[in-house]
Amino acid sequence: MHHSLDLPRHVGQRRQLIQVLREKGIADERVLEAMMQVPRHIFLESSFEEFAYRDAAFPIRASQTISQPYTVAIQTQALALPVGAKVLEIGTGSGYQAAVLAAMGYKLHTIERQKELFEFSKRLLGELHAQGVQRFGDGYKGMPAFAPFDGILVTAAAPEIPPALLAQLAVGGKLILPVGPEGEDQRMWRITRQSDKDFDREDLGTFRFVPMLGNVQNQ
Repeated sequence: MHHSLDLPRHVGQRRQLIQVLREKGIADERVLEAMMQVPRHIFLESSFEEFAYRDAAFPIRASQTISQPYTVAIQTQALALPVGAKVLEIGTGSGYQAAVLAAMGYKLHTIERQKELFEFSKRLLGELHAQGVQRFGDGYKGMPAFAPFDGILVTAAAPEIPPALLAQLAVGGKLILPVGPEGEDQRMWRITRQSDKDFDREDLGTFRFVPMLGNVQNQ
């Protein structure tokens, strides 16, 4: 993924970040390679650019955050799908996680309910030639027109598991999402659809995410 603002020093900083992720236990080489390709600094406000390759979350527009690289790596690694798999991301945000999914070779579908972030990420993903379907709307509803999905990745905490997303999983498909109350740590779950009726649930540990916004009035 080439971008005119991606300089040799950024490439060096990314290499260091990948080393940090390795030391923290990220072992999937495809994930590390995809994150090596994506210039994370272009997704941050320029005042944060120098911190772009630290393993930390940062504020972006519309009072949301760009996830910590370790969290992006964990969620992407948890999908563990073959190249060409159809993946739905709920909460495009800055577009960084979407760019990583595109770099993984997944067929990217992504949805964002904040207009400002939708426009921002659309421009950046376009500049990176990250191919995919981008929609403005309520992530809780998923993208029924494009279902079923091999993977669904939710980038914001949900108070519970949205039923529409379970319904849009292919058999053998995986839903990766953080669940828990706002302002507290969340559990990251991987839910695999075994059959029409059966879902298998794995706990991937504790994380902290911004809340997922449903259809809330007057925001």
